[in-house]
Amino acid sequence: MNNKATLRIGWILLFFTLAFLGDRIGGKLLDQAIDKSGFRYSRMYNDCADADILLLGNSRGLGFYQPYIEEITQKSTFNLSYNGMPIELGAALVKDYLEKYEKPEVVVIDVTMCDRANDQLIAGFASYMTNSEHLSDLIRTTNKTNYLATQFSHLYRYNSEVFQRALYYSTQPNDEHWIVDRTIAASMIEMADAGAYDYRIDAYGLEELKALIELIQQQNIRVELIVSPYFPAFRAQMGGLDEFISIVSTTTNLPVHDYSESLMKPAYFGDFQHINKKGSEVFMKRLKQDGIF
Repeated sequence: MNNKATLRIGWILLFFTLAFLGDRIGGKLLDQAIDKSGFRYSRMYNDCADADILLLGNSRGLGFYQPYIEEITQKSTFNLSYNGMPIELGAALVKDYLEKYEKPEVVVIDVTMCDRANDQLIAGFASYMTNSEHLSDLIRTTNKTNYLATQFSHLYRYNSEVFQRALYYSTQPNDEHWIVDRTIAASMIEMADAGAYDYRIDAYGLEELKALIELIQQQNIRVELIVSPYFPAFRAQMGGLDEFISIVSTTTNLPVHDYSESLMKPAYFGDFQHINKKGSEVFMKRLKQDGIF
């Protein structure tokens, strides 16, 4: 081998060495960045999430307006909900929570998070996989190729909306005010009954919910299952929701508190499926009166 070839190999080795070191250093720096964030999952893994009331759901679970719940109950809250969160991801996070903290008094779950899979969002939680074996195992199970990519490149773990949201809250103490804060537009209201919306029933999601409830109950923690409000005209043309509620109750051997038609005023909604801050305050007061909290 001549000197020219040796030099070329040397440069190639140097390039890959620097790329490897850059990836590991960059990954470490990004990990430290979200570690200091006020984002809910950062706080949970940093021992800052002890609560009397644990909340779980998809984007509809963000309607549990924590400041108002704490005001009317005088109890602390923590909300694990996220946009589009599937039940298996929620279960992994609840397991982490229960392993780190004293038992909450109650876990409140909006069961509409059981309607679909969301492997893309699960992959997005790779930003927190170094904190959680449950998350790491779930990512590996749902998408092995994606999991291997996170092992090869640590920077790849932070290529997600979850990481971006953690950065957004990096200068704030918490994200407890994260809720829809708009009123549904008149133009949207006119479309509410334009076509039927069929609620999907995911058998896998139901089994995951059942297993999670059993795990929680084994620790003598009360579980409350609810369905949060839908915009009235939208709810009126939904198909499958009543059947879903019945199946959930039968599967879990728990009542499902159906509040899907409990709010009627448009001023309480941000869109068809989400209450706004004003609506949440009315709804949270109802949950307290009904003994959910």
